[in-house]
Amino acid sequence: MSGLRPTLPHLLLVAVGAAAGAVLRWGLDTAIPDGVLPWTTLAINVSGAFALGVLPVVVRHSHAAALALGPGLLGGFTTVSTWALEVRDLAADDRVGLAGSYLGGTLAAALVAAHLGRRLAQRPEPEDALT
Repeated sequence: MSGLRPTLPHLLLVAVGAAAGAVLRWGLDTAIPDGVLPWTTLAINVSGAFALGVLPVVVRHSHAAALALGPGLLGGFTTVSTWALEVRDLAADDRVGLAGSYLGGTLAAALVAAHLGRRLAQRPEPEDALT
């Protein structure tokens, strides 16, 4: 994607995807209450990282799909700002250990999820998959 000049259709694809991703995240965040930890944001960011790991392999032949789903849908779905705000709120509530665990745990889980997504997407098909 780098090196390509953005065009209006490209910007619209990203904008539409981002709007859909943000609405999806808002819906999940509203529907699922958090407990001691902001589990919903954690699940959103880890599942989004997994999807971002899979995405380049899945949409390698469609630049438009890559734009709409990558920086668009998954960019709007995942959230670093909410994660940072939640870490700050936990620390401000004198739950510094929990805030640090949430900070590091989310980062580690997202990195592992992205790696697993990438590995899974690059896995060769079994020879009998199409028979």
